[in-house]
Amino acid sequence: MEQALEKWQGKIYELTIGATKDEGGTRSKKVKFGGINTLPFLHFEGIVPNPPLIAVEVWDTEPTEWPDVLKNEYKDVLNNPMQWAKKCEDFGADLICLRLASTDPDTINASAADASKTIKDVLSASSLPLMIIGCGNNEKNSSIIMDVAQTAKGENCLIGMAVKENYKTFTAAAQAGGHSLIAETPIDINLEKQLNILISDLGFGSDRIVIHPTTGGIGYGFEYCYTIIERTRLAALASDKMMSQPIVTFVGQETWKIKECKADETEKPEWGSIKDRGFLWEKATASAYLQAGSDILVMNHPKAVKDIKIHIQELMKK
Repeated sequence: MEQALEKWQGKIYELTIGATKDEGGTRSKKVKFGGINTLPFLHFEGIVPNPPLIAVEVWDTEPTEWPDVLKNEYKDVLNNPMQWAKKCEDFGADLICLRLASTDPDTINASAADASKTIKDVLSASSLPLMIIGCGNNEKNSSIIMDVAQTAKGENCLIGMAVKENYKTFTAAAQAGGHSLIAETPIDINLEKQLNILISDLGFGSDRIVIHPTTGGIGYGFEYCYTIIERTRLAALASDKMMSQPIVTFVGQETWKIKECKADETEKPEWGSIKDRGFLWEKATASAYLQAGSDILVMNHPKAVKDIKIHIQELMKK
């Protein structure tokens, strides 16, 4: 009996992050993702040229909302982004995701100059390609992003988040600095496409955009997020060029804010060891988003990173 195979007309844009010395940057390598022309890991139906990547978060200030069980994994470097970034290299990160949390007006309210210094420090400490994420405050992000993009000019970074309220500023910054851009929307496939079109209308290449559809952890809206990512991927394979961008999911961010990863054994003894529970939750969430179609997983726990890297290697075997 002949095997039934799906033949798709479209494919996901292939994107490169990082620039080596020969290309005017200082990175030891560059990473590629996307390029797939079939559903995730269906090697028998199409081409899966690049494995999904794992970015590990580095904060420019100690993340006070993290539970102790996660903080303990970074206890010696939590207040030193340079050492933190170097530590991420040691347990196998493909790229660094630098979160400029200290610039939040509700916390330290660090300046653009402070953020630029941190970026320079991290670039000097680690040779991995770099993602740079703001603080979550759209107004403050808009005020610092041009300085941020110029500081990292020539390094071909991935910067975010461009949203409906600030996409013009972020697009101009990415264009001027030679970076790619993360476009973030609420979990809505139509809003995703609309923002991609708006950014592209400014002259920014649609093949340099990465979609962040916003995400949830397992048990916290994950099923709906999975469906949106899956529909986005199907639209791309049906040749919709404004839905053909790679996808990034912030797995660790969603995992470590839920009660199952914070409540200790005295509160919920039936939930098992707090030491194991969180990293297993992060690993399960990451594994599921791989099947949905995520191209970059932004993660936190070193053990979860290690296990998912092994899992990706197995999935990439034809």
